[in-house]
Amino acid sequence: MSRKNIKGIVNYEIVTENYLRRRQLKVGAGSLWLWGLGVGAVISGDFYGWNYGLIAGGFWGLAIATFLMAIMYICMVYCLAELSVALPHAGGFYSFTRNAFGPFWGYICGVSVAVEYVFATAAIVYSMSNYLKPLIDNFFPVPSYLIWLIIYAIFVSICIQSMELSLYVSFWLTLVAIMVLGIFYVSMLAAGVFQLELLFNVPADPGQSATWLPKGWLGVFAAIPYGIWFYLAIEVLPVASEETQDVPKNMPRGLISAMFTLIVLSVLTLVLNSGIGGGAVAIGTSSVPLSQGLEAYFGKGATNNTITAIALSLSLGVSLLTLIYSYGRILFALSRTGYIPRSISVTKNNTPYRALILGTVVGFICVILVDAGSDAVDAVILNMSVLAALISYILVMLSYIKLKLSRPDLPRLYESPLGMTGATIGTTLAIFALIACLSVPAYQVGIWGVVVVMVLATLYFLSRKNRLVAQAPEEAAALKK
Repeated sequence: MSRKNIKGIVNYEIVTENYLRRRQLKVGAGSLWLWGLGVGAVISGDFYGWNYGLIAGGFWGLAIATFLMAIMYICMVYCLAELSVALPHAGGFYSFTRNAFGPFWGYICGVSVAVEYVFATAAIVYSMSNYLKPLIDNFFPVPSYLIWLIIYAIFVSICIQSMELSLYVSFWLTLVAIMVLGIFYVSMLAAGVFQLELLFNVPADPGQSATWLPKGWLGVFAAIPYGIWFYLAIEVLPVASEETQDVPKNMPRGLISAMFTLIVLSVLTLVLNSGIGGGAVAIGTSSVPLSQGLEAYFGKGATNNTITAIALSLSLGVSLLTLIYSYGRILFALSRTGYIPRSISVTKNNTPYRALILGTVVGFICVILVDAGSDAVDAVILNMSVLAALISYILVMLSYIKLKLSRPDLPRLYESPLGMTGATIGTTLAIFALIACLSVPAYQVGIWGVVVVMVLATLYFLSRKNRLVAQAPEEAAALKK
């Protein structure tokens, strides 16, 4: 019979050794696999989503927004490198915030991360179906929901099989995605398809410059969520901490190398994809922007459409796979601690199969619900994912600052070269980005969706606060202080 240990606002239960034995992950990831996981989680942002920012702010408006968000992510990545080494747990952001601000804020941060990954995955599934459905319909028409279901089933099955298979497939699909982007960049330049003037054909608002900022400085504000899309989910790497070999060496290498790879890709995509075909005004309204770019070079035709659909779907698939892997880990960690039902965290072959299935079911339902209520499905889901991410970014960078001050004795085998200054700049930019999301009317549907989730999550916390597990790694680390 377990006993309870009261700690402040929550009650902890002491579980048996068998409890944790049934909830174990396997160590095996090196820095190269982590690089693949980090780049792979984000690289779909170079294939779709970012382009809506062209209409919101024009080319330069989106470029400035992307630059600011790149600075924010660089600051955050260095914070994460230090925190992941100091607190190498599958809970990732939840673990960091739990140690800094207690159980409630740790839980809220964990829920935010789970919402981000589940919703971003749903957006990718929807986008993949946009590429695949015209190809499939050439042979036999199928409803969209069946394509969504098949896509989810394939990738969640890989994640359930083993951690090694997930990261192995993720690494090679990441290389395929980079190769597709590389072929695109070279083709656009070598064939002379890219035209500089096409970057600036977004109609200007009254009194604004068509070349500089057609939507004014408010356009920069409105383009912030789409600048984020170039880098959203680089923060998945900390959830792999318990499965990483030599965390002090491999985690910082994986995080930092992935971040700078993504910066290079984002600059090339933003410039070269916006200046082809119908230019920024056409690319900015497309649900398949890279496909339109390839069409401008190769022309229309069944062969080209088939090759393009397959190549782009494989490239989007890597982000889908890595995000499924990631929401499986964060849901596993929240369940292992008792914030959500403990049965969800039971593992098989060292993979949290129940957590993976739960996240997949929720994501599938989200796509169906949003598809029924909006004509811009991926844009709505994208905004929900971005808002949830920003909440977690602010919490985790504040946690970095708090732990620097309150726990100077915490072992730090890696320290961020940007230190407190970097964390402060990153927090400021994250707050700025959050205000941008909250102030743009077009994002209100997504905002209310996240608000509802957070309110329900808070109410659920009140029902679970007496069932937390003291020996769960994230909680055990916090209770030591």
